[in-house]
Amino acid sequence: MRLIRQKINLFLDNKTEKSIINRLRSEGAVFAEEETLLLISEARSIEELMNMVEKRVSGFPLEYVLGFTNFCGLRIEVERGVFIPRPRTEFLVQQAKVLTRPYDIVLDLCCGSGAVGAAIATDIKKILLHSVDIDPVAVRCASRNITKIGGHVYQGDLYDVLPHSLRCQVNIIVANAPYVPTDSVKLLPREARLYEPKVALDGGKDGLDFHRMMAEKAPHWLVSGGHLLIETSEMQGTKTFEIFINSGLITQIVRDEELDATVVIGTKSG
Repeated sequence: MRLIRQKINLFLDNKTEKSIINRLRSEGAVFAEEETLLLISEARSIEELMNMVEKRVSGFPLEYVLGFTNFCGLRIEVERGVFIPRPRTEFLVQQAKVLTRPYDIVLDLCCGSGAVGAAIATDIKKILLHSVDIDPVAVRCASRNITKIGGHVYQGDLYDVLPHSLRCQVNIIVANAPYVPTDSVKLLPREARLYEPKVALDGGKDGLDFHRMMAEKAPHWLVSGGHLLIETSEMQGTKTFEIFINSGLITQIVRDEELDATVVIGTKSG
């Protein structure tokens, strides 16, 4: 906070700072003061700051304006066209870390920015991380976030692009896959609906298309005793549970009420 305040003093007077806060607040920013400090901390000049403010008041998600988001204590780079990690997904990371050991092979499907894999790899040292996304923008972003920690990123459709050498060798498969039913995408908050990629949101008619595909093929990639963890909604949890069971996985549902987070965990018997 001291560094931010010093930066304010370099090129910004209190009147202008208050003007930015008021403008953000008038456009519906609930945390206008905090957003203003974040924008100031990233701007290198008054011109750049005002440009960032204009983007924000036009409706751009704050994370896109800043170029990053905070996730599990990490600074995760994001850009327009990449799904922005939500706080609830930190519960998915917590559950995965409980089951992950050093030297495990971890697979992050529908990885988006790579935030989930990056968070696991940061806390559980020496894992072998592989991340996959079909969207080239996401792959580019994920590469910036995880190659610096030794991870590998692939562009393609779920398991199809993975090296065959990983078959029956993966210890943990983790996924925050799209799970919004197609007809519900139009009901999402404006920022998500207008700026985030539909491919990262739309999970098909009932929202569970990706869950079916991941669970069906997971036993071909997991070691005996390996785990598949997928984030879902509380409403869809029971159906995702059934999908896991039908794929031959020993299954449980875990939930965090405070984060409104639901994770289904399946284990390959052996």
